[in-house]
Amino acid sequence: MNDYNPMQHFQRWFYEADELYNEREPNAMSLTTIGVDNYPKSRMVLLKKYTWEGFIFFTNYNSDKAKAIELKPEVCLLFNWPNSKRMIQILGKASKISKQESSNYFELRPRGSKIGAWVSKQSQVIPSRKVLEDRMLAYEKKFEDKEIPMPDFWGGYIVKPLEFNFYENNSDEFLSQYIYQLQEDFSWSMKTQVH
Repeated sequence: MNDYNPMQHFQRWFYEADELYNEREPNAMSLTTIGVDNYPKSRMVLLKKYTWEGFIFFTNYNSDKAKAIELKPEVCLLFNWPNSKRMIQILGKASKISKQESSNYFELRPRGSKIGAWVSKQSQVIPSRKVLEDRMLAYEKKFEDKEIPMPDFWGGYIVKPLEFNFYENNSDEFLSQYIYQLQEDFSWSMKTQVH
């Protein structure tokens, strides 16, 4: 049975991937953007939260992916769960969440992850691992016995879906695909295909 609401469908599959099929990291997702050079680029990010509105991840706002989203907010997310024999592709538009929402999440992060947000200059070349380790030590010293504030260059994005493609390998011969598309009245159409 398939849910007419794609977020309910996602929620069920996500739960099953985590609880029934023991996927190693069910919240790992590939994020594809169109880069500033007009080429598609994919990288792995972690889904931190999903709501009825969309899918939230966090990153450095100076990273290549953030620059790409600024230029062209249309993105693709892909969850690949080999144990479940399922994949979910989501097409949507990405936008920054509020600074307050990002701050609320930042406060919940472990201390090491908070320092990591300051240390990591995503998409930039570093001369050596030692440079990164030295930077880490410097920030650990700077924030010793202090609250660690959220960097201005760090925060979250929400991807608001326009289309879902759920793929399920039911057997060696058939692949089922459930396609949901957002309509003008904000309802979802759904069709099923077998490949």
